[in-house]
Amino acid sequence: MDLTHHNSSLYHIASASKTPERILVTGGCGFAGANFVRYVHAMHPEVNITVLDLLTPAGNLESIKSLLGDGVEFVHGDIRDEALLDHLVPGHDAIVHYAAESHNDNSIANPEPFVKTNVEGTFRLLEAARKYDVRFHHISTDEVYGDLALDDPAKFTEETPYHPSSPYSSTKASSDMLVRAWHRTYGLRTTISNCSNNYGPYQHVEKFIPRQITNIIEGIRPKLYGDGLNVRDWIHTEDHSSAVWTILTTGRLGETYLIGANGERNNLTVLRDILRVMGQPEDAFDWVKDRPGHDRRYAIDSTKLQTELGWRPTHTDFESGLRQTVQWYIDNPQWWRPMKHDTELVYSRRGQ
Repeated sequence: MDLTHHNSSLYHIASASKTPERILVTGGCGFAGANFVRYVHAMHPEVNITVLDLLTPAGNLESIKSLLGDGVEFVHGDIRDEALLDHLVPGHDAIVHYAAESHNDNSIANPEPFVKTNVEGTFRLLEAARKYDVRFHHISTDEVYGDLALDDPAKFTEETPYHPSSPYSSTKASSDMLVRAWHRTYGLRTTISNCSNNYGPYQHVEKFIPRQITNIIEGIRPKLYGDGLNVRDWIHTEDHSSAVWTILTTGRLGETYLIGANGERNNLTVLRDILRVMGQPEDAFDWVKDRPGHDRRYAIDSTKLQTELGWRPTHTDFESGLRQTVQWYIDNPQWWRPMKHDTELVYSRRGQ
């Protein structure tokens, strides 16, 4: 795995002080969080990491188990547990807040866990960070901006108005606003990043790319929503991790940075790419009914991050990154197979 690090900074005024020695990563057993933990452990082994995770179905301790005891500690708990946060937060230099309910289909079926985790959970963490004066970086999504027309040349920027369209994205928009308010009202040292769709190893099989890959491995025909023309802006999770570290250590406090790697592809193209990489005919899939309120297109303009902080993505060849991802799922069935059956049962009940 290419762990090239990009951490040069062109702007130091009002930046995020020194490199932290001890960080608390919420949701560090989830897909993006676990990859961030693995990235920091590999690139900055001097940094001590505490992972706080409730181990909901989206979290898997196996994703970081090999790191435990080597500067990485795991705590099983809820970010809404005020007493636990009072015990954990003191002594840390920074909180990197990945914990979230994040699957759109699940938010449509049952929004309540999304409100509890994404809104109330973020509130509890912000209050703990304020109480103990801890630097706070909040991980968010480009979905807070709503969607763009397929023929619109525009991309999301830090100035794009919020227009969330699902229970998931609306709760993430709410959490972003809380972070901004705690910075302005209380002077909390915060930054926010909104990222496009991640792909890579350790992603739950309910998500689009790993679901297609594991279906093919299992001999199940992949399924595609609607007309398949919905566009997502894909970024390798390792590039996301390097960007978050860059913002955490050199970003301007109170600022928002968009993270993207110019990886726009529609779902039909991505599925055909996966089928081709895995030696299958490009039409070897079934169409299913579209998701309610399905956003048409996301696209990120990461100029601010690249200009101010000098960050650059390294996984710019999507097919190469996809081949690595496919190979990881082929090589690690013991990681994903225990969750595969139940995931497909849920989708089958929805006709998806």
